[in-house]
Amino acid sequence: MKFVEEFRDPAAARAMVKSITALAGDGEYKFMEVCGGHTHTIYRHGLEHILPSNIEFVHGPGCPVCVIPMGRIDDAMGLAEQPNVIFTTFGDMMRVPGSRGSLLDAKARGADTRFVYSPLDALKIAVENPDKHVVFFAVGFETTAPSTAVTLVRAKHLGVKNFSVFVNHVTIVPPIKAILESPDLRLSGFLGPGHVSTVVGTRPYRFIPDVYGKPIVVAGFEPLDILASVHMLLAQINEGRCEVENQYSRVVREEGNVKALKLMAETFELRPHFEWRGLGFISQSALKVNSKYAEFDAEERFSMPGVRVADPKACQCGEVLKGVIKPWECKVFGTACTPETPIGTCMVSPEGACAAYYNFGRLHRETAAVVGQSTGL
Repeated sequence: MKFVEEFRDPAAARAMVKSITALAGDGEYKFMEVCGGHTHTIYRHGLEHILPSNIEFVHGPGCPVCVIPMGRIDDAMGLAEQPNVIFTTFGDMMRVPGSRGSLLDAKARGADTRFVYSPLDALKIAVENPDKHVVFFAVGFETTAPSTAVTLVRAKHLGVKNFSVFVNHVTIVPPIKAILESPDLRLSGFLGPGHVSTVVGTRPYRFIPDVYGKPIVVAGFEPLDILASVHMLLAQINEGRCEVENQYSRVVREEGNVKALKLMAETFELRPHFEWRGLGFISQSALKVNSKYAEFDAEERFSMPGVRVADPKACQCGEVLKGVIKPWECKVFGTACTPETPIGTCMVSPEGACAAYYNFGRLHRETAAVVGQSTGL
């Protein structure tokens, strides 16, 4: 199977690990995988335990569900409970807890909340239900923003009056800057996000080597993609280079997806500031509907409190998102907080680091080492 089996070849992986071990030598390296998809590949396949112990992976804020603060969930709940509103979103957002429960809880209380596979599905519901107002809860990085942009353009073309979007799209560069300026971490380099980069390209990451002196390699999502990217980072460090490299060249181009970027520019504008779970408020780090499409902006159509809500004291999602702690170091991980009864967003989302650790057996330091040895690689 093209681009799957050949990127999971155990013999190739062993050869790559041998080369990585030689490159790593006696140094100590800490690489952040920005994307939650990379986190799941690493822990599903036990990559952290076939690599030498002096290479450590640190989890970043690249899970779009995980970074949404509780206050925005409460705003979504308020919208869902409005009379004559059908509230739609992706499936994992239905379970993210706010201060009054989740959207599933709102549904149990009588709200008409539905999960959809795309914003165009939500627009179709609006066309089919002209006596209701349909709101789509839009989340995600630049990966999913183009589909929201297409839907806004389509809604305007069709003249749909009973449809709006509650936009929570975030952008990838500002949180990376925030992490680089954090005193909590000393990183050796980055595994750059693959999915986001299919849209934005590799150019936006040039500031990482140019300003902060850290190498970055945009990585794919198969085991050999991750190993090859680690090899490329170590090669840069050993050769005294510091630049943006693209391991995921079979999908990612330097210029990105020009048509998608044009659509986003037509429909969105940057917010002055936006709150990120665990990172606080970051300037110009999120998108909102621009004035040309304001008629489809749920924040303009409805009154929302916009109150900042503190995370539960027991939850340490913020520290996990910043890479300060591992999930099993959180006091409630695997006990009070599980995928069935999540307290924080990192356990809800399929891309969350806590869900990756829990689902693939990394419940604490000791079992992590044992489980890692079971990989076919």
